[in-house]
Amino acid sequence: MDELLNKVSWPSWDELRTSTIIVLVAALIFGIIIYAIDTTFGFTSNMFYKFME
Repeated sequence: MDELLNKVSWPSWDELRTSTIIVLVAALIFGIIIYAIDTTFGFTSNMFYKFME
């Protein structure tokens, strides 16, 4: 237990909050990018299959 309290360098609340916000924003950006790629691929696939009918 002493190791967790005295030998570990814990971030401050401000550092933790900043890191959390950065992770949330990055996850949101990646989610939007993946959604855009998926939507574009789905639209392109549908147009291709309709063209082949």
